[in-house]
Amino acid sequence: MLLEAMYHVPRDKWAYAYDARTIHLRVRTKRDDVDYVVALTGDKYDWQNTSYDIIMEKAASDDKFDYWEAAVRPKYKRLSYTFRVSKGMETVYLLDNGIRSECPPPPNHYYEFPYIHGIDLFRVPNWAKEAVFYQIMTERFANGDSSLNPEGTEPWGGVPKLDNFFGGDLQGVLDHLEDLQDLGINAIYFTPLFVSPSNHKYDIVDYKRVDPHFGDNELLKKVVEECHRRGIRVMLDAVFNHCSDQFPPFQDVLEKGEYSVYRDWFHMNSYPAAIVDGIPTYDTFGFYGNMPKFNTANHEVKSYLLEVAEYWIKEIKVDGWRLDVANEVDHHFWRDFRKVVKAANPDAYIVGEVWSDSLTWLLGDQFDSVMNYPFSGTVLEFFNGGMDGITFGQRIGGLLMRYPQQTNEVVFNLLGSHDTPRLLTVLGEDKRKLKLAVVFLFTFMGTPCIYYGDEIGLTGHEDPDCRKCMEWDEAKQDRELYDFYRMMIALRKEHGALREGRFRILQAGQNDPCIVYERTDGQIHFTVWMNNSPQPRTLSHPMETSDWVDAQTGEAVVPEQGLMHVVLEPYGYRILYRHIVEAEVNL
Repeated sequence: MLLEAMYHVPRDKWAYAYDARTIHLRVRTKRDDVDYVVALTGDKYDWQNTSYDIIMEKAASDDKFDYWEAAVRPKYKRLSYTFRVSKGMETVYLLDNGIRSECPPPPNHYYEFPYIHGIDLFRVPNWAKEAVFYQIMTERFANGDSSLNPEGTEPWGGVPKLDNFFGGDLQGVLDHLEDLQDLGINAIYFTPLFVSPSNHKYDIVDYKRVDPHFGDNELLKKVVEECHRRGIRVMLDAVFNHCSDQFPPFQDVLEKGEYSVYRDWFHMNSYPAAIVDGIPTYDTFGFYGNMPKFNTANHEVKSYLLEVAEYWIKEIKVDGWRLDVANEVDHHFWRDFRKVVKAANPDAYIVGEVWSDSLTWLLGDQFDSVMNYPFSGTVLEFFNGGMDGITFGQRIGGLLMRYPQQTNEVVFNLLGSHDTPRLLTVLGEDKRKLKLAVVFLFTFMGTPCIYYGDEIGLTGHEDPDCRKCMEWDEAKQDRELYDFYRMMIALRKEHGALREGRFRILQAGQNDPCIVYERTDGQIHFTVWMNNSPQPRTLSHPMETSDWVDAQTGEAVVPEQGLMHVVLEPYGYRILYRHIVEAEVNL
C-alpha cells in the first residue's frame, strides 16, 4: 500500500457534522490500492460500552485516489476514531500521530471530533434541495409594459449587442409566471434588478431602488408575492464587489479626489482617479474603469451593503442572494453578510459566484452554495466527446469529494448562464447530446438551474449572443424539447432519491463513452443508462432480479439471470427504477 497517498484530517470535508446526531468521516487512499477501510469509533470516556467498527464505503474515485466514507452516530455526540486500512495480509492504522502498523490502546493517538455543537452545524435551506431554478435576465425575458422602455429600445428579438435594449421588465415576468409554473419551475434567479446604466445591470448606481426600466420596488414586491403564492422562491443578484462609476460616492471621489469623505470606500491607488494607459488608478472589476471596486473592509461600506442585503430580504421578502464575483470580496465581509441575512431569514439561500474549488466559502460561516461551473465544464466536455466514461466518472467523483454532503445536496448546478455560450450551441446544436446533459443535470446531486430559453431551443455564442430575447411565439419554439424538460423536472420533483439519494457510478470504461450510474435513498433505486456515442449500443450490468420500471414509458423491465441488458439508440438514454423492499433495507 502506498502510505504517502493516505490522508485524513479531523476537520473540513474530512470529518464534519452532517446533522445534530451524525458525523461524516472520509479517508483518501491511492486508487485501487487497498481492499477495505474500517473506521474504529467510540467515546473516549467510555470506550468499552460505546465502541463499534464501521466498514467504510468507497464513495468516489478520481484518477489518483479512492475516497472512503462512513456516517457515524455517536451516543454522546462526541467521537474518537481511527482507521484500519487493509490490503491482503497487510494492515495499517491511520492515527492522529501518523500511520502505524500497530494500533495503540484506544483512545490513545486517535482522531477526535470533540462534540457536535448545534450552533456550529452547517445548515443549508431544505427548500433548496427541492428547488428547480430558472435564471432570468429581465431585460431579455419579456416586455410587459412598453411605457417603461428606455430611449432607443429595439424591436423584440433583434440581435443582442453589448449596449442595446429590448425593453424586458418585471411586468413581463409577472405575465409569464404561469408558463414557468407549467414547466415545473419553483425558484427564480434574477440577474441584477437595481438602477444601472447598462442592459446587464452589473454596474449599480442605486442599490435600494429597482431600475425604472424594469418597474419599481412595489412591482418587484408584487412579483415576489405572486411567486410565493404559486410556490416559487425568488433569489436576487447582489453585486457587492464593485459598483458603477455613476454611484454617488464614487462621483464624489472623482470630483474631490483625496479630499472626498468617500475616498476610503474604494481602493484608490493614486489621485486623481483616472485611466492611464488602459489601467485605472483605482481597483476595479477586471480593468473596467466604469466598475470601481468597493473596499468592503471599510466600516461604512460594510454597513451600507449589509443594510441593502437585509432590506430586500425583510421588506420585499426575497428568498436568497446570488453573490457576484464573490471570490474577490473579503471573507470577513461574507461572514457578517451571512449573519445579517440569516437573522433576517434563517431559510435564505446564499449562492456565491466562484468558478473553482470553493471549500473556503462552504464551511458553514459564509455561503450555502456556489455556482458549480466545474460541474458544467466537466459535463459539457464529456457529452461533447472530450473524454471517455472512466475519466468522466473520475472527475465527477472528485467534484463530489470537494465539499461536505450538505453542500453537495444544494450546490447550484448549471449547464449555461448569461456568462457562457448557450447549451445547445456548445453541444453543436445536437439535441440528443443536450438531452443527455440535461438528464445528468436532473439526476445528479445538487440544485439544478435552467438558463431562460434553453428549454425551447435558444442558441447563442459568447456574450452578448447568449443574451438573446426569449422567444414567446410557440410556432418558433422547440415544443418537443420543452416537453422533455418538463418531463425531467417532474421526474426529479416526484422522487426524493433524485434529490437526496446516494450517487454512484456503476459502469464507466476506458475508451468507452457510455456510462451507467445510480441514485438511491433506501426506498427507491434509480439507474441511468447513457450511450454517449453515435452508434447504437447495448449496455449490460448486474442488477437485482426484481421488477424494474422504465421511468419514461412505465413499462416493466426484468433482468435476465441477474444481468440487465439495455438497448440504446445513438446518444440515447434510459432511466429505470425499482422500489426497495423492506428486507433489503434491513440487510
